[in-house]
Amino acid sequence: MGDSVDVVVIGAGNAAFSAALSAREKGASVLMLERAPKEEANGNSRFTAGSMRFAYEGIDDLRALMPELTDEEIASTDFGSYPAGRYRHDMNRLNEHRSDADLVEILVTRSKSTLLWMREKGLRFVPAYASQSIRKNGKVKFWGGSTVEVSGGGTGLVDAWTRAAERESIPILYGARAESLLHSNAGVHGVRARVNGRTTEIKASCLVLAAGGFEANAKWRARHLGAGWQLAKVRGTRYNTGDGIRMGLEAGAVPYGRWSGCHAVGWDRNAPQYGDLVVGNRFQKHSYPFGITINALGERFVDEGSEFRNYTYANYGRAVLNQPGRFAWQIFDGKTLHLLRDEYRINRVTKVAAASLMELVTKLEGVDAERALQTIYQYNAAVQIGVPFDPSTEDGRATTGLIVSKSNWSTTIDTPPFEAYAVTCGITFTYGGLRINTAAEVLDRDLEPIRGLYAAGELVGGLFHFNYPGGSGLTAGAVFGRIAGASAARAAGR
Repeated sequence: MGDSVDVVVIGAGNAAFSAALSAREKGASVLMLERAPKEEANGNSRFTAGSMRFAYEGIDDLRALMPELTDEEIASTDFGSYPAGRYRHDMNRLNEHRSDADLVEILVTRSKSTLLWMREKGLRFVPAYASQSIRKNGKVKFWGGSTVEVSGGGTGLVDAWTRAAERESIPILYGARAESLLHSNAGVHGVRARVNGRTTEIKASCLVLAAGGFEANAKWRARHLGAGWQLAKVRGTRYNTGDGIRMGLEAGAVPYGRWSGCHAVGWDRNAPQYGDLVVGNRFQKHSYPFGITINALGERFVDEGSEFRNYTYANYGRAVLNQPGRFAWQIFDGKTLHLLRDEYRINRVTKVAAASLMELVTKLEGVDAERALQTIYQYNAAVQIGVPFDPSTEDGRATTGLIVSKSNWSTTIDTPPFEAYAVTCGITFTYGGLRINTAAEVLDRDLEPIRGLYAAGELVGGLFHFNYPGGSGLTAGAVFGRIAGASAARAAGR
């Protein structure tokens, strides 16, 4: 091609679009390279529910982001608040204070302004009623700190980003796999890519890596996450194989974060190996706090109610992967079936139902039925039925005397009809990656910026180590993508 541009963005997901539009806003010429063909483009972003966690003080902040909210909605809904201090606390608590403090501070303090900027770019936000709220005493109450999502979910997110890029005349080359960075002692100055079957070099003043983690690379999963992880299902795109991370390391970047950690959830046992864009994220099964989960031995192995679902679901897949046969069954009874999320009602679901517990356990494929029945009876006897059940708060309705306790939302499994759903591990993204500073510059092994190289999104290490507050991933991608694009544009101008 022999092309030359101010900023090349490698990737076409949420973080990549944020970077590209931010760079264009600062006056830079921008080119985006997307490895996937157009029909499979946009990385993991298209597979998400579009939830975005941000710090807000109350209804005024929400109304600034969602001016379409009606007075009636506001009167009938308890949106609560999620101040910066709580967001910061959740990040530190869930990651055992190992997250990069500077990056956490940027994520928290710029989360609101970044979502407002996204709205200026044409994205629309709506309350996350379906996934983050519960009706109590005639009023809808939000819980867990994650209140909004992009209208249209992941598909709405990337479609809106794509329209914004088209308005700004930012070209996107699909089927364009970046293979290596052009770099020297003076820094990075371009990329070698395979575009429509031909290898070409594209010169650029700066590059932004935003090509996702390595969750779709079975070899890397086994090497970094450990034995057995090569057998996990991949929730999203098959194209996130770590190319951006590899190219950054080859250019001298320092690896950072917990490379043995990842975001992984309970995923339908018979889902395909990679994400299905028709089903999207609905293979997930996240209503486990309202039932119990047993393994092939017929035993419980996890505290299903340790805290709100959006603080535990990212670790739940790892717990399932560690069980015999790498699967488990979630069991519910008639008292809580109405609380199950919409994803339990899709056609492609691995489900059994029965009118009695005796019948149910015999239908649990691969499970010791006799032991499963004993486990259910023992659990039922341990539930503190004198404590009121309240799904809108951590109700303290716990079990007593069990080896594996359940801390909240314990309800006896004794009322038909009974339903059970088979799950395995679905990996979303990996936590290890490249190290950046607060300007989104990629750092070398001496912790000095690599001139001309920036990064954002899932290939950045240091934010998440052990867990993940739901909705933080898309927000982090947008926050640091915006910073990376602006930094790259300024550097290109110089």
